[in-house]
Amino acid sequence: MRNTVNATDPTDVDAILTEVAGWMADLRCASMGRLVQGHVSLTQMHVLWLLQHHGEMSMGRLAELLDVSMSNATGLIDRMEEHGLIERVRVPDDRRIVLVRPADAGLRAVSETETTKRERMRAVLGRLPATEQPIVLAALRSLRRALSAEAGEDLVHEHHFAESAS
Repeated sequence: MRNTVNATDPTDVDAILTEVAGWMADLRCASMGRLVQGHVSLTQMHVLWLLQHHGEMSMGRLAELLDVSMSNATGLIDRMEEHGLIERVRVPDDRRIVLVRPADAGLRAVSETETTKRERMRAVLGRLPATEQPIVLAALRSLRRALSAEAGEDLVHEHHFAESAS
């Protein structure tokens, strides 16, 4: 059950959603351009982001999260393995279980997208007057608190191979 603190003007909410969707799309496009040229598809990045979020996982779990058949997931992982983006490892205690985890090239791809997004946002924020930057920071912190409250514990996690923010 949602806890609504204040009545919110739906027009304001829609305007906020439009703004957020717009800058998220801009950041996504900016970060993916170089990767696509380097032969990393958006689907492959999605797999890497899932692995970043959840850690290494079985092929069955990956297929489930991607909402694809096991054969489709296997084909995707085969291609990613050929490009050096992921690696498969067998569990020593049960060699029937194969786990998927990012390889060095996959880690670099994720790092490049995050670096590109961060650089783009740094440039954007640098265009704001110094007096507006604390206002934006306070608003984003407030939004993050509300997001955490709405999502509860489901949202609280650590990325498994994320670089520390600088």
